[in-house]
Amino acid sequence: MTGHVATSSTRRLTALAAVVLAVLFGAVAALVAARYPPLMSLDRDVVATWSGAVEGTPWHRFFVVVATVTQPWVVRALLVAVAAVLVLRKATLTAAWIITVVVVNGTAGEVLKLVVRRPRPDALDQVVGWSFPSGHASEIAAGMGVLVVLTMSRVARAPLRRALVGLEIAVAVLVGCDRVLVGAHYPSDVVGGWLLGSAVVLAAYAAYGVPTATRAIASHRPVSAPPERHRTLGVVLNPIKVPDADAFKARVANAARAAGWDEPLWFETTVDDAGSSMARAAVAAGADVVVVAGGDGTVRVVCGEMAGSGVPVGVIPSGTGNLLARNLGIPLVPELAVETVLRGQDRAVDVVRLEGDGLATTRFVVMAGLGLDAAIMDGAPDALKARFGWPAYLFAGAKQLRYPAVRVDISVDGAEPVRRRARTVVIGNVGSLQAGIPLLPDAQIDDGVLDVVVIAPRRLFGWIGLAWRVLTKHPRVDERLDRYTGRSVVVRAAHATPRQLDGDTVGAGTELRAVVEPGVLLVRVPR
Repeated sequence: MTGHVATSSTRRLTALAAVVLAVLFGAVAALVAARYPPLMSLDRDVVATWSGAVEGTPWHRFFVVVATVTQPWVVRALLVAVAAVLVLRKATLTAAWIITVVVVNGTAGEVLKLVVRRPRPDALDQVVGWSFPSGHASEIAAGMGVLVVLTMSRVARAPLRRALVGLEIAVAVLVGCDRVLVGAHYPSDVVGGWLLGSAVVLAAYAAYGVPTATRAIASHRPVSAPPERHRTLGVVLNPIKVPDADAFKARVANAARAAGWDEPLWFETTVDDAGSSMARAAVAAGADVVVVAGGDGTVRVVCGEMAGSGVPVGVIPSGTGNLLARNLGIPLVPELAVETVLRGQDRAVDVVRLEGDGLATTRFVVMAGLGLDAAIMDGAPDALKARFGWPAYLFAGAKQLRYPAVRVDISVDGAEPVRRRARTVVIGNVGSLQAGIPLLPDAQIDDGVLDVVVIAPRRLFGWIGLAWRVLTKHPRVDERLDRYTGRSVVVRAAHATPRQLDGDTVGAGTELRAVVEPGVLLVRVPR
């Protein structure tokens, strides 16, 4: 599956597609440069037939207008405007990808024209400049290619997504054919332009590993789920966290049928797989909504897998913390959560890509931490959590109040690291803990930035003052409670320290490297 930053497999496939298009372009360019007789004859015949068929008809004026409003500089201006919006929304990586497409495609087209030096068709010999490749065709292929990528990754409704992609492809085809119909280019010029523009889009995409979903084209406000055909739930179920799984399945199936949905598809997690392959299987089976029923760990794995897929995730919270559900207002009562899945609306939220020493690249949706918070998670017995729920963490925390501080270096957005002695460092995608405790009061799950808090009370009684500052959302920061925000964060500890992701301990280590992936995950929330 893809996430905000394209996964290595996605980038490899995209790079392969770019290479294929580049090879095809090279073949066409070689034939044109060699003035291959069969191709030259075909080109001349098509231009004469097509341009002659519309000359003197009302259609000719229409095609002249199309040629005028889709000039290369117009398409470039459109892409630059999209990039500017992305910069304002802090999706700078996507903006850089688009600007790279504009610069590389425009430059490559002009250079190739000078290399091949193919004259314009006789039908329109008053047009200046060389003919191969068509600038109109390459620019519209690049422009519509960018919009197709953004549409595929950002538009949640499948019918609308298909309609927009179809329209964008149709525009590219129309502009290319228009060049032949007005006699400005040969068919091979247009084909070469399409191949060049598409190859540049994919090559830049692969090089940058750009976000597969952005907030530039559509607002991150909730998108209502459409009343469409019979729909299917793919439910990823953690049988350890869901009591009486058979009864749960029956309740969900009954609710789905009552709402006009098809029979749910079921995928149970295992000890060796917390939900990754199950989420992929649900998508492959055609699920319109992938539902995760389990604790924060299962939710994290499934959401990380679904990021960038365009398929919404429904959450039926069944764990101890349920922090994603709490921060999104998803009901904690299973029956009400099922109603949200079936009748709610989709909201685009951020996820966070995380790396670290000894960790495979992964994602989280709530919080990652290094230090005391991870020790608390590790120290809360499963039996206690099963009996008391999230208050079990309070018991574990009380035993860890003397947890030693560790020296950490914190770098935000590549800036010079700041050194602190901390009991705990938390990187947050949301703001609130259990019981509504506002640990990161300014954090929003769809703001495109990470929030970091460093907690370092000097003495045991220092926790009382820190607790008051957290609960009252006091803005003051100092060496005992400090905050940072940015799109990327690197935390390095002086020695191996416990770490956690969304409440799951992931082993001690010295480093966490986090990058936000804005708006790549759709989550079904209440209306």
